[in-house]
Amino acid sequence: MIQSRSLILFVASLSGCMLGPDYQRPEIETPEQFQQRVSEGASIANLKWWELFRDQELQRLIVVALEQNKDLAIATARVEETRARLGFVRADQFPRVDGVLDINRGNTAEQFIPDAGVQNSYLVSAQLTFEVDLFGKLRRQTESARQELLASEEARRTVLTALISDVASTYFLLRDLDQRRDIAARTLASRRESTRIVRERFNKGTIPKIDVNQAEIQEADAAAALARLERQVIETENLLNVLLGRNPGKIARGEAIGSQLIPPRVPTGLPSELLERRPDIRTAERQLAAQTERIGIAEALRFPSLALTADAGVASNELNDLADSNANIWNIGANFFAPLYNAGQNKRRVEIEIARTEQLISEYEFTVLQALREVEDALAGVRTLRSELAARRAQREAARSAAFLSKARYDGGVTSYLEVLIANDSLFQAENAVVAVERARLVAIVDLYKALGGGWSVQPTAGASSAEAGDSAQ
Repeated sequence: MIQSRSLILFVASLSGCMLGPDYQRPEIETPEQFQQRVSEGASIANLKWWELFRDQELQRLIVVALEQNKDLAIATARVEETRARLGFVRADQFPRVDGVLDINRGNTAEQFIPDAGVQNSYLVSAQLTFEVDLFGKLRRQTESARQELLASEEARRTVLTALISDVASTYFLLRDLDQRRDIAARTLASRRESTRIVRERFNKGTIPKIDVNQAEIQEADAAAALARLERQVIETENLLNVLLGRNPGKIARGEAIGSQLIPPRVPTGLPSELLERRPDIRTAERQLAAQTERIGIAEALRFPSLALTADAGVASNELNDLADSNANIWNIGANFFAPLYNAGQNKRRVEIEIARTEQLISEYEFTVLQALREVEDALAGVRTLRSELAARRAQREAARSAAFLSKARYDGGVTSYLEVLIANDSLFQAENAVVAVERARLVAIVDLYKALGGGWSVQPTAGASSAEAGDSAQ
C-alpha cells in the first residue's frame, strides 16, 4: 500500500510540470484620449442598439436579421463546433476504458498439433489506458482548445456587430434612395410642365427653338435620374433581404431619412477600453492565447511520455466456464516512450510554433491599430458632417430662391432660359446633396458605435418595441 501510494504521489508530482510559456497580453501603447473626440462622458458604446436606433421598422428588421441571417447562423454553428472540440480534446486528460468481447471458433493444423480438432475461445475484458501528463502536453492542448472556443464566441460577436451595422446602414441607404427618388419624381413633374409651357410659347413664336430643346434636355435628365433611382431602390431592397435571410421582396419603411433621431451627444470613452469592448480585438487575443499554448505542446513532445495500461476480464474455451474463478485474467503495464534522435525535428516544431505566435502578436497589434483608426475616422465624420449638413441646407435654400427668381425673370423677359436651366439644375443637385449628407451623418454614428464596440450582442425578442426590448435584455 505504501509503495502504491508513493507511486501515485510520484506520478502526480510529474503531472504538475508544464512546459512552455503561459499567455500574457502583449503590451499595447494606446493614446490617453481620442484626437477627434466630440464630447465628454461615458462612451456611446454603452447604449443598446435599440436605444441608438429609434425607428420601429429598423428595429424590426434588425430582430429578423438576428434570427434568420445565414452568416450569423454559420458563426453560431462554429461556436458549437469549437465547444464540442474542447470536450473532445479535454477527454485525453482522463483514463479511457474500453470493453472487449472476443469470440472465436477454428481449428489448428493436425500436422502441428495432432488431434487438436475444432477449438472455441471466449474473452470478455475491460481495458484501461491512461497517459500521464508528465510535462503538461494534455493540459496545454485543453487550454488551447478552450481559447479557440472563446475566440469563436468573439468571432460570432464580430459577425453580429457587422450584421446589425450593415442592416442599419443599408436601411438608411434605402431611405436615402426613397427620398432622392421622390425629389426626382417631383423634379420630373415640374420639368414636364415647364417643357409644356415653353413649347406653347415656341408655337406662338415668342421664344426660339433652342429653349424647347433645353427644356427637353432637362426633362429627359430628370426622367433618367428617376429610372436609375428606382433601379437602385430595388437593388438595395434585395441586398437588405439577403441580410435578413429571406427571399427578395418589399421592405417596410419607417421614418424618413431626415427624421431619424440621433443622439445629441456622442462621447467615446477611453481608447484603452477598445481592448475589452471590440470583439475583433478579443478574437485576435484569444487566438494568440491558443497559439501560445501550442508552444508548450511542442516543448512537451521533446520529452518522454508515460502511458499506463490495465486489462481485466475472463477467458475460456467454453462459454459455461467464463464464470469460473480460474477464467479470470488481468494485466497491468506501463509504456515509457522517449524521443532520442530525429534530426532536430522536435526542436524545429517548437520553433515553428514560436514563429506562428510572433505572427499572431503582430496581427493582434495591427487589429488594435485598425480599431483606433476606425474610431478616429468615425469621429471625424460625426464632427465634420454636422457642419457639412448645415452648409448643404443653406445651399438648398439659396438654390430654391435662385430657381424661383430666375423663373420670374424669364417670365418677365429679363433673362434667357439658360439661367432657368442652371438654377433648376442647382436646386436638384442641392436637394440631393442634403439627403446624401443626412444619410452620411447617420452612417457615421453607426460606424462610430461599431468602431467603439457598442452593445450589439443583447438581442430583444421578435416584434418587441424599444421599451419592451430593454426589458427583455435584463
